[in-house]
Amino acid sequence: MADWDSKLIVSKPQARTATVRTTSQLNAAARSGNIIATERASSVANKSHHVNTDHRRIAELDRSDDVKPPPTVKLGVGKAISAARLRLGLTQKDLATKINEKNSVINDYENARAIPNQQILGKLERILGVKLRGSDIGAALPAPGAKKAAAK
Repeated sequence: MADWDSKLIVSKPQARTATVRTTSQLNAAARSGNIIATERASSVANKSHHVNTDHRRIAELDRSDDVKPPPTVKLGVGKAISAARLRLGLTQKDLATKINEKNSVINDYENARAIPNQQILGKLERILGVKLRGSDIGAALPAPGAKKAAAK
């Protein structure tokens, strides 16, 4: 078989993909009609936020249609706050000023509408002198240093 019988196809070489680093190169590529694609380089830092997700909890939330309201303080806590506040002769505004919170925060706690915040409950316990967390809500707190004196 002679070389004359085989077909030789001559074509234009395929365009290579080039990385464009400046805006002028990007504009030149757009003017010439080249296809422009953008890709973000992935790194370990970009993927690390997916590692700690709890997929089972997320799937359970997706399947449930009901929305559960967040837990609020118990009514006994609100009654203990209002009783201690009245015993000290404070208004809601005075108490709010002493713990550096808004009046509405005290109102929400007394009406059992507030979402429990341990920092706010701790401030209220110190100012009012009553226990607002634990089993014996409304009981008087021991005086500061009373535990040290009892231990001796």
